[in-house]
Amino acid sequence: MKKLLSGNEAFAWGAYHAGIKVAAAYPGTPSTEILENIARFPDVYAEWSTNEKVAMEVSLGAAYAGARALVSLKQVGLNVALDPFMAASTTGIDGGMVVINADDPGTHSSQGEQDNRHLAVLAKVPLLEPSDSQEAYDIMTYAFNISEQFDTPVIVRTTTRISHSKAVVELKNQRFVPAKPVTFKHDTAKYVMIPIYSRLRHAIIEDRLIKLAQYSESFILNRFEMGDKTLGIITSGISYQYAKEIFPEASFLRLGMTYPLPEKMIREFASRVDKILVIEELDPFLQQNILAMGIKVIGKEYVPRLGELDTDAVARAGIKAGLLPEMKRLPKVDLSSLPKRPPVLCPGCSHTGLFHALSSAAHRLKIPGAREKSEKPALTITGDIGCYTLGVFPPLNAMDTCSCMGASIGEALGMIKAGIERNRVVAIIGDSTFLHSGITPLVDAVYNQAPIIVIILDNGTTAMTGHQEHPGTGISAQGKNTISVKIEDIVRGVGVKQLSIVDAFKMKELQKAVKTAFETPELSVIIVRGDCPTRVKKRGIPNTIDARQCNQCGICLSLGCSAIQYVDEHTVINSNLCVGEQCSLCTQLCPRHAIQPQILTKETGKNA
Repeated sequence: MKKLLSGNEAFAWGAYHAGIKVAAAYPGTPSTEILENIARFPDVYAEWSTNEKVAMEVSLGAAYAGARALVSLKQVGLNVALDPFMAASTTGIDGGMVVINADDPGTHSSQGEQDNRHLAVLAKVPLLEPSDSQEAYDIMTYAFNISEQFDTPVIVRTTTRISHSKAVVELKNQRFVPAKPVTFKHDTAKYVMIPIYSRLRHAIIEDRLIKLAQYSESFILNRFEMGDKTLGIITSGISYQYAKEIFPEASFLRLGMTYPLPEKMIREFASRVDKILVIEELDPFLQQNILAMGIKVIGKEYVPRLGELDTDAVARAGIKAGLLPEMKRLPKVDLSSLPKRPPVLCPGCSHTGLFHALSSAAHRLKIPGAREKSEKPALTITGDIGCYTLGVFPPLNAMDTCSCMGASIGEALGMIKAGIERNRVVAIIGDSTFLHSGITPLVDAVYNQAPIIVIILDNGTTAMTGHQEHPGTGISAQGKNTISVKIEDIVRGVGVKQLSIVDAFKMKELQKAVKTAFETPELSVIIVRGDCPTRVKKRGIPNTIDARQCNQCGICLSLGCSAIQYVDEHTVINSNLCVGEQCSLCTQLCPRHAIQPQILTKETGKNA
């Protein structure tokens, strides 16, 4: 059976046909679609876990019980899950356990650009890398087999282009069903990591690594592609595709298992070619490990360390290294003529009103103890990961920090305890992010009596990654109704006394809640609740501006709504973008009542 599949879809099919029983993840681009596709198989348990650490622990528990288990996450997600992941390496498993790690070269959708191949070395576990959708599918069976054969979790590394590019994939016609039953084999020396047992397991890990290195020499996805022997290229993953296009005649060592590396195979390849160029994205991971073998190679002297590679970048590296003539340079697309648009919140976004209320209140309210004369408002806003991070841009200017999931509350606590001059600090966090990693810092803030303002933006979904469910929605990853976790119950349960729940689209309520929080000399929490506009099926009547009433005061423009535009010295509303009465924040703000719903004719439903 053949299907046109993205890399993520191929991973899902490959894991299914490899016999997985349990899959867990937290959504994060570019890995999100893996679990979304696995969740469609009725005979696999799939869940959106509260966070990546929990996903790793769920999969590890399933693997301890003898089932094949999968966890998928993006590169910063593995940071969150590193503690149980390192434990999995130490204890080993029973059923196969595979961790799909999606790196994001070019930081298309992440707060950092990191190369997680190094974590395989840290954990001393095997690392596999597919170079197209077919290999993404095939590699899952190899990964689970390696995991069970060597009693270890296995990392399968993908990148944005592998995850999202499509290719025709030849699928098997049946699903592998492991013969052994799902049952936990009691073995305290293996699974209970008190120091005496941990020391014994360390020796086993080192011996396992030696055996894995021997295995890599004959691993089927490590292979020679011999051509012109004047140039040999060692590469892996998506970099192989770029290199093959630019150097079609060269000899290749195409690596599908990149840790431990097949040293004998690399030495043999080096003996058969005159010069070796290593082509890889981000860090010189392969290059440094090959140089450590005493084999002379070149690579990052010419290949960029930053961002994604493409055929043009590889061609330029070849020219710089003297391996290609100048005419091989590919034409570069001129992007200067394309219109430029900063990322903005969607029209009708449930975050807009709060940001506007917060921004204007910071200028308007007198905060006790704040400096009288300041170029900036007497307020600091610590932000978090989510689409609300776009509030950083003008005209809202409503965010001062953003580092990682769940950090906003802890950072606000730290600022207050450090004695920040602007003594009101606001922490902004989304509903999914709060459940992911915001609960524990809120507990810490309550316990340590931090007089901060915590604002939880609850739009009932994990919006930034594609509207996945989370514990607050009451719907599972497989679309089944389940228990909905109430954020306000959590907030009250940890001891917060000052709690307000407000409608995201009622400006006066927002302004009142913000004002009250500013005037409250203790920790307070505001839950701002409103639907994400992209999930509303029926749009309302769009608004319009009466030019006779409008005096161009610009107040509506201060919302930063992309539906409200300034064209030819006049403020207008783009009716194709406006969600109308579902939002109506601009209508509420206009002091001259110049913004009203469009009048539609009864006969046609079109503008009068």
